[in-house]
Amino acid sequence: MFPAALQNVDLLWMILFYFVFLPGTGCGSADADSCHEVKTAYMMRQIGPVELVPDRPRADESLRVCVHSGPSCCTSKMEDSYMAAVRSETQQKMRSYSFELKYLIAGQTKAFRETFESLVSFTSNLTSTLFDSAYSALASDCRPLVFQLFSDIKRHVSGNSNSTLDNIVRQFYNDLFPLVYRRLLNPGVGRTSPKPYSSPSEHHDDCLRMTRQDVGPFGPHPRLLVRSLSRALGVARALSRLLALAGEVVNAAEKASLSRECGRGLVRMQYCSHCRGMTTLRPCTGLCVNIMRGCLVGVSELGAPWGSLVVLLQRLAATLATSSNHNSMELALLAVRNQVNDAILHAQLHGPRITATVEKVCGPQAAGPKRQTANPATANISSLSTFPSVTLERSNETSPPSAAARQRLPPQSRRSFVLKGSRGDKSRSLKKLSREFEGSIQRYRWFFSELPEMLCESEMEVEQHTCWSGQDVIESYAGRVVGSSFKAQKENPELTVRNTDPVLKGAKQRLEQLTQELLVDLGWASKSRGKVEEEEGGSAQMERGSGDDCDDEDGCDASGMENGDTSSGRSPITKKLAPARHPVPPPPHLPPPQVARGSAHTLSIEPLTLATTLLLLLSPW
Repeated sequence: MFPAALQNVDLLWMILFYFVFLPGTGCGSADADSCHEVKTAYMMRQIGPVELVPDRPRADESLRVCVHSGPSCCTSKMEDSYMAAVRSETQQKMRSYSFELKYLIAGQTKAFRETFESLVSFTSNLTSTLFDSAYSALASDCRPLVFQLFSDIKRHVSGNSNSTLDNIVRQFYNDLFPLVYRRLLNPGVGRTSPKPYSSPSEHHDDCLRMTRQDVGPFGPHPRLLVRSLSRALGVARALSRLLALAGEVVNAAEKASLSRECGRGLVRMQYCSHCRGMTTLRPCTGLCVNIMRGCLVGVSELGAPWGSLVVLLQRLAATLATSSNHNSMELALLAVRNQVNDAILHAQLHGPRITATVEKVCGPQAAGPKRQTANPATANISSLSTFPSVTLERSNETSPPSAAARQRLPPQSRRSFVLKGSRGDKSRSLKKLSREFEGSIQRYRWFFSELPEMLCESEMEVEQHTCWSGQDVIESYAGRVVGSSFKAQKENPELTVRNTDPVLKGAKQRLEQLTQELLVDLGWASKSRGKVEEEEGGSAQMERGSGDDCDDEDGCDASGMENGDTSSGRSPITKKLAPARHPVPPPPHLPPPQVARGSAHTLSIEPLTLATTLLLLLSPW
């Protein structure tokens, strides 16, 4: 009996020794004297050459990160491999989490660009038909001008050009003026040389371009066109610029470099437990959050400006989706055709004054052979505009063409035609695209602020009563979890953060600068209404910010829409649009203009009318 009791006592002491002096063996490999599981994990994760892993645990004083007083399955060379692997793994996880956001931005950027380009190309072709149908004498020379105008508008909307709409429209009308002056206002005067460009005409055309703004041949219409386009295209340009910057920021965050101190912390969190044979033990939640926030402090610093960018993107998308008649991109582009037509009509109605002013400033042109029209009965109004007897009263220089002037348009310029929508109906697709984007981008407002926690989701313990603290196995993390800001990292217990990635610093500055710049450009950064604007929806504020500075008295009704049919909800692409708007009765407080009487196709000039014409020509303006 005594020998059996002694054997039981020896067995009890062996069990106590096993659990007291070797506590880690319960979580380690089944074979405490083997590094087989470590070698297997090392090989499965493709960390490095498997020959670096020892067969049995041993003490290694060269360890710098996974320091342990007892035997270890790690070597200093394995630590270097672990550091390279953990950096690559972390960046790969960042790319996987940002892939959906990156795909969304790239897809929406392409979709908006194609939609904008389709609208601009459609209205470019539409404007060119104005000269083909109503001003055939200008058609061949004006086609390149129209193409250049809309090409510049396309680059402006895409955000790739620094040229303002004011400069774009000014250049177009500067180049248009010499053609209108020679072909419409003075068709019998001009180039007599068969060469396309002769030296005297070149100098005269240059003078016309330089003095166009002083002469004012097109009245208020260039200014109205700039106002209409600026109000409507500003939102599209801002959206394009923000999407381009958003893509750059996401790329910069993906490629953010991880410091060596960060690499050491990641190895302690992820792989130091392997050195003790515990390949399945997960790191503690607090440990992971502290290390990830310290490693990605530059990314976390993007959180606030990125959130402001997302809010502004939502507001711009909402504005495009609910645009009113005053700030609709489609209507503003369609109105270019009528604005140009009204500008040319204004020049024709004030032809004598314009000619007299030009001759004083630039000198007269040599008389050339008169143009002969194929059918005098269908002669363009340009041949009539040289006679001041078209109207016996001097028109206001800044007023739009009168109703009587519109009645004198030839039949082909008054005929309406059905506008066929472009393929895919870009009018409706722009609104639908904007609504979809507004809902999609909202989910990523806090993306960069929450990225460290998202990276820890796959590393946190799942139904485990113990976790890895970076040094040992514990039940719960006892360290303090710090915030994600750079200032909060000074108290991070896991790693020392000295500075942030300079690339991410630059990205943060660009985010802040562009967001503030666009808010100012769009009129959404008013000091008196700043807080209200940040809380209200984009569409209502857009109407207040862009619709109060324009009314019917200063010509804003020249938008290209007829009879005010802009609130029906139908696509403006499918509406009927005439080269010139239908005549409307003159205001009751103005006397009706006196029009030379005659048939629908001829103009008869009576002696009294001719005498009045001569008096008007000789009288000072």
